[in-house]
Amino acid sequence: MPARRRKGGTLAWGMRKPHSTPRHAAIAAALLFAGSVVGFGALFPVFSQLTHPVAMLGATGVPRAPAFNLLAFIVPGLLSAFVAYAMRDAMADARWTARLGAWALVLAGLAFSLQGVFPLDSHDLHADGSRWHAVMWTFWWIAFASGAAMLAIGEASRRGLGIAMLSCAATTLLFALAMPGLLPVGLSQRIAFAGWFLATLLLGARLSRSAA
Repeated sequence: MPARRRKGGTLAWGMRKPHSTPRHAAIAAALLFAGSVVGFGALFPVFSQLTHPVAMLGATGVPRAPAFNLLAFIVPGLLSAFVAYAMRDAMADARWTARLGAWALVLAGLAFSLQGVFPLDSHDLHADGSRWHAVMWTFWWIAFASGAAMLAIGEASRRGLGIAMLSCAATTLLFALAMPGLLPVGLSQRIAFAGWFLATLLLGARLSRSAA
C-alpha cells in the first residue's frame, strides 16, 4: 500500500509494514502489565494495590520477583518501544519534531523495561539497584512527557492525536509527581502507568487505522 505524502508540513504515515501488529503489541503490553500486577499481587495477602508501589513485587528477595519483572516491566516496555518505533517508521516525511518525539517515546519504553532489569533492593532502598530503578523511573516519565509534547507540536494535521497524547502525559506527570502526597502511593503510581499505557494503545490504534 503506498504511503500518504505530506501536504503542507503535515504528517505522512508510510505503509511499510502491517500496522495491525503494533496495535496487538500495545494491547498485549497493557494486559501483561495489568495481569501481572493483579496476579502476582494476589499471591501476597499483605500486599495492597492501593498503598504499595508496583515495583515491590519485583524487589530482590521477593518470591517470583524475576518472573514479575519480566512480565510486568521488561516485556511490556519492549512492546511499547516497538509500537513507538513502528510509528516513527511510518513518519518518514513528518516534521523533525514529530520524528524526534517518536524516538523519545521509544526511549520511554526502553526505560520502562529497565525498571525490571534494575529491581528495588528490598533490604536497602539506597543500594545501587534501587538507585538505578529510580533513575529509570524518572527517565521513563521525562521521555514520555517530552515525546508526547514534541509529537503534538510536529503533528499539526492530526490535532486530536496530539491532544490525546498530551492528556495522557499530563495524567502521568500529575500522578507520578504531585498526587502521591494526596493519594495513596500505590493508587497514584498505577494511574500514572495507566496514562502511559493508554497513550501506547492510542498509537497502536492510530497505526492500525492508517493501514486500513
